[in-house]
Amino acid sequence: MECRHAAVSSLSWVLVVGAAAYLLRQTRSCGEYGRYTKADSRCWPATLGWFLQEVPAFLVPLLLLLSTEEPEAGTGRRVLIWTFMLHYFYRSFVYSLLTRGRPVPLKIIFSSIVFCSLNGFLQGHYLLHCAQFQHTWLRNTRLFAGVLVFSIGLTINIHSDHVLRNLRKPGEYVYKIPRGGMFEFVSGANFFGEITEWCGYALAAWSLPAFAFAFFTICSIGPRAYYHHRDYQQRFKDYPCSRKAIIPFIL
Repeated sequence: MECRHAAVSSLSWVLVVGAAAYLLRQTRSCGEYGRYTKADSRCWPATLGWFLQEVPAFLVPLLLLLSTEEPEAGTGRRVLIWTFMLHYFYRSFVYSLLTRGRPVPLKIIFSSIVFCSLNGFLQGHYLLHCAQFQHTWLRNTRLFAGVLVFSIGLTINIHSDHVLRNLRKPGEYVYKIPRGGMFEFVSGANFFGEITEWCGYALAAWSLPAFAFAFFTICSIGPRAYYHHRDYQQRFKDYPCSRKAIIPFIL
């Protein structure tokens, strides 16, 4: 398959513009998800909802990978596409089965399915059919550093999910103060971990699609961390005053 340059460029800029618009929207409202879900919203169970909305970002690149012949300089491409897929394998097949979260609104599920399908195609197609990897010390250093940052972010993300999950008993929706790990520094430790992941991925890939996705992640879940931080402060009078919302010691 040849590189679809126009589609890659267009989808990347759609992500950038969409991210900016979503960020603007979230400055006015915290959105409808998790603890902010409206009582009359139509929802599906968290396990099913999370699986359906995340799995396209794993399956689409996998199908592209299986249908693509070994390209030149294929190692870097495949490292990055497996890095991308690793996150969504965790989200689809591990996190979704373990989560004790609230039911997910149907409109969130369907919008996420569309996003994950398009982004899965964008990242997978670009890496397999468009990316040009030169074996230079700068390219190799960036790739290694980016994958390392991604791995650190993924570790933080998984550990933070574990902390949040174990605050509750099955079927319980009460809120408690999370402690341990990055939660000692920020209220949105899970969001911080995911943002770190995709910033590392963008550094390793060094491409417009990867940077667009990292920017979208920052704009979409960064504000969630702020709203969670504010909610914790309102719920708990003894909430640690040294914690920030999303960036340790800063914001």
